[in-house]
Formats: sequence, C-alpha cells, structure tokens
Amino acid sequence: MKTFKTIAALAVAAALPLSVAVAPANAAATTITYGLWDSNQLPGYQQCANDFHKANPNITVKITQAGWDDYWKKVNAGFLSGQGFDVFTSHLAFFPDFVTNKQILPLDSYIKKDKVAVNSLYQPGLASLWKAPDGHQYGLPKDFDTIAVFANKKMTDDAGISAATLANLTWNPTDGGTYEKTIAHLTIDKNGVRGDEKGFDKNNVAVYGIWMEGSGGGDGQTQWSFLAASNGWKVNDGPWNTNYHYDSPKLAATIKWWAGLVDKGYMPSFAKQNGVGWPDQLAAGKVAMATNGSWMTGYVFGLKNAKFEPILAPTPVGPTGKRASMYNGLADNISAKTKHPAEAWQWVKYLGSAACQDVIASKAVVFPAIPSSTAKAVKAFTAKGIDVDAFYTHIKNKTTFLFPIANKKSQINTIINPVMDAIMSGTKDVSALKTANDQITALFK
Repeated sequence: MKTFKTIAALAVAAALPLSVAVAPANAAATTITYGLWDSNQLPGYQQCANDFHKANPNITVKITQAGWDDYWKKVNAGFLSGQGFDVFTSHLAFFPDFVTNKQILPLDSYIKKDKVAVNSLYQPGLASLWKAPDGHQYGLPKDFDTIAVFANKKMTDDAGISAATLANLTWNPTDGGTYEKTIAHLTIDKNGVRGDEKGFDKNNVAVYGIWMEGSGGGDGQTQWSFLAASNGWKVNDGPWNTNYHYDSPKLAATIKWWAGLVDKGYMPSFAKQNGVGWPDQLAAGKVAMATNGSWMTGYVFGLKNAKFEPILAPTPVGPTGKRASMYNGLADNISAKTKHPAEAWQWVKYLGSAACQDVIASKAVVFPAIPSSTAKAVKAFTAKGIDVDAFYTHIKNKTTFLFPIANKKSQINTIINPVMDAIMSGTKDVSALKTANDQITALFK
C-alpha cells in the first residue's frame, strides 16, 4: 500500500530506538502508578507494563484506566492530594497549565544522561509539542493523530456516491461545495426523500448526512477545525502565542456554514446529538458520515457487521486549495509529586521506545510516534482490511496544523466553549465570537 511504503521510508531514516532500561538487581522494589483514559489502548499498555517488569523485575507498573472526564478529575485531584499517578498520559490541552503550576517534572537531565535522541527519534514536530517556553522538555511522544471522514459504505453506495467522489470532495463557506452536496444527498427524511430532492422534510429526518459531536469548543478538533484551517484561519500565531483570532471573518464564515447544516436538516441539532455516541449512530444507519480522529479507527471498524461496513475518506479541500487536519500528539508526564522520579523516568523512557510502541502498533488502535512503529501500525491496520491513507495523507502532504497550545487554556475554554455551544444551539450568532475574542485577549493584558 502506498501509505505503508511512505512510512517505511521514514522509518529507515529514523534514529535507533531507545534501549530497554534494566534496573540493578539489588534495587529496591518499587510500584509506579500509571494512568490512561482510552480503554481501547489498555491491553497494549498492559502488555508494555508486563514486558517492562520482566526487564526491570524491581519495578512494577500499576495501570488505572478511567473515562475522559473521570480521568482528568483523578489527575487533578492527585496533584492536590499527593496521591495521584506517578506517570500519566497527558494532553496538550492541559499541558500548559501543568507547566505553569509546576505540576510535572522536566525530563532534560534524564534525556541527557540516557542520550535519548528526542529530536530525531519521532515523527517530525511531535517532540517540540512537549517543549515549553521555559526551554524544558516535559514528555516523550507516544502517538499522533489526524482527522478524516468516517462513512457508512452501504449508504454511500445506495446514494451512488463513489469512493473517488468521497476522496475528492471540496468545500467553501459560501455554498459548501461538493462536500455539502454530498452531505445533502446522504440525508434522508422519514418519507425517503433525500436532502437535495424536492419535498425534503427537514423537521422529520431519518438519516442525517453528517454528525455534530458537540460544538467543538474553541478547538473544534474533530468537528470544524479542518474546515476553518482550509479556509485560511488559525487560532493564534503559534504555540504559546497570546494573539488570538476567534474574531476572524474566516472563522465566522466557517462556523456560520457549519451551524447552517442544522437549519437545513442535514445535521442533528445540538440537543439531539448531546450524549449520543456517533459510532453507534453510524453503525445503526442513523447518520451517513462523521468526521473524527484516527484514534477511533479500531473501535469503529470493530463495529463492522453484515449490515455495516465503515470506510474512510480524507477531509475536503478548502478555499486555500488544500486539505487540513489538526495534528495532535500525546506524551506521558511525570508528576512533580512522585516519590519515585528515577523509576518513573525508566517507565516513561520505555513508553517512548520502539519496544513499547511496536506493541501498541500491533494492536491497530493508534499511530505510534516512532516512524518504524507507525509503519507497523499501518501494516496491522492493513491486515485487518483497513486503509488508513485518509489519515496519513496529511503527514505525507504536510497539511497539518498544531493542536492549540496555550497558557491559561482552562480560562480560555471557560470563555469560548459556552459561546460555541450557544451558537450551535441557535441561541447566539457568530458575532458572539468577536466578544469572546476580546475577553480572551484581556486575559493576557
């Protein structure tokens, strides 16, 4: 497969994988607590923990997995109590606050001592995401993700929409381009009338063309960020920058178009989709397409049955003439309150090594950060009959943009998230984005 060959080429140029650290035989027995939120990745990381313990018999890793909301409650409560995880899976949305509050340990001295080739070992750009303005490196990349379109093949086939059509969709905020035409044609009311046909009843929809999955807040990672970026918008002027652009006409035009899909009946309302899982709706034939991240691939394709065959398509080409996708990468942080920093580092180093990332690759759930491991993940997906080129095309063609990394992220979210919810609920219009931007700007003055 073309994607696999591309990644394999990168793998040849990658630095040698990290070596497996082996603790001295007379070291004291230590238990390291490790937290993660994705249940789909738990089996892979449990195997990593078991393998690590075999190589380091004096260090045991105890893993706790919790759903997203509960997970972050545990992480933050642990900072206060001092009884939290020694090591935890981190996210760029919260990373700046962890650095500002000195809740995580810098890794520079460990990296230097163990000669970890941070800047050459991982996919380009991933390591720099976890380097703060203070000059310190706080994490080793573990994986990365991009965005694509998940579709129900039976529905696209029934609608006469070919794979080639899905692979070459275009979008603009004026009329929506072929992207909106496809969404409209895939929408069907309860009388069997399609969204682009005369007599379509937008108030009685049986099948929506596209899913919402919430307003997306100020990031819109899976919902609208790829559209806004392909329209030439960016949230700020780079990682940690304080000059925000929520007041941009390009964003307003994007969100106005997106919210308009609800008014046209092509996308469920904010209230109708709230608390409803989009993969189940896709598998049940209640929606024809949904945009989401590569981390959902294994789960969605695991729902395949005689009546549901999922397929992937790339995000549409926007007014810039390019596709776009948010580029996010996770890493593991060490709590500043750990009583076992040396042992915690050994575990973090192992998580960032090919030894562990190859295990994760074999599970075909996410794309590991080391190119050679990425190649193995693609091969594992291919073995399951899943073509993941829709995700990797952004890496090949350099059409990614970074997940917003910013100081005062929680305060920014407190301002922008309710505004986006209100816009998508129909209680405010896009002019509210300018007011929100003024409030965010004031945070840094």
